[in-house]
Amino acid sequence: MMRMQARTLRRIGFPVMALLFTGWLAVAGARELAFDIDDMLEAEVGTVAVEPATGAPVVLLREPSSGDIVPIFIGPAEARAILESLSGMEPPRPMTHDLAGDLLDAAGARIERVFIDDLVAGTFLAMVELTVAGEDEPVRVDSRASDAIALALRAGAAVHISPKVLEAGRQLDYEALEDDPVANAAGITVMAATDELREALDLPDMPGVLVSGAAGPAADAGIAAGALLLEVDGATPHSPMEFLDLVRGASEGVVRIAYWREGEVYEVELPTDTTRSPRPPRDRSAIRT
Repeated sequence: MMRMQARTLRRIGFPVMALLFTGWLAVAGARELAFDIDDMLEAEVGTVAVEPATGAPVVLLREPSSGDIVPIFIGPAEARAILESLSGMEPPRPMTHDLAGDLLDAAGARIERVFIDDLVAGTFLAMVELTVAGEDEPVRVDSRASDAIALALRAGAAVHISPKVLEAGRQLDYEALEDDPVANAAGITVMAATDELREALDLPDMPGVLVSGAAGPAADAGIAAGALLLEVDGATPHSPMEFLDLVRGASEGVVRIAYWREGEVYEVELPTDTTRSPRPPRDRSAIRT
């Protein structure tokens, strides 16, 4: 009897939940964007760090045209979700942000972009923009900034910040996590090249960081997972955070990258305005049970 009930709930529960979710979307716009969309700046999710005074986790957003890094306070669960997304990890069972994406998908909605648009009483505010089946106009949902960024990474959606948020970020300090696991900049995601990884991947005895993914111009230039990134504008990054900081300091919107791959060393010039994570959006063609 219990098994029959479980099968029935599995067949009808999710569609009903999707319908309820669709109804919620129809009335979700609880506030307006604080800035005009044309004034927003697309940013890249760089990594997760900590605010030195409190040890609180922050996600670092890189604005390519200025090179500025914007720290956004987040919770431990969102920090873990963002790091997993940047690292390309797929949990064996859906986590909270995966579930939210599955619900949106079942409701015929898709995350197009997110806006970190305001700072009120020390709290960053965000909006998630969705396209919804049967709706001519996009729907915007008020959100915590941390949730919006985690959802954007899972969906492969763009992240935009307002001038106010960009300016506020200039006032906040940050430092690398103790293990400094991963960083993303200019379409390249890197991680520490540990002794174990060097041995497993037969990497040369050269300083640098390990590439775990590449997108856009970086991928077109031949940079791929398993490459050893040796230099950024002539300087060697010894950690993921150093890599992010070196790209941040690139001038004139171009960065020179030297990397090793399959026994050869290459040098390429890349634009710094690539703002998407190398991780593609998750395949939700089959709802997991």
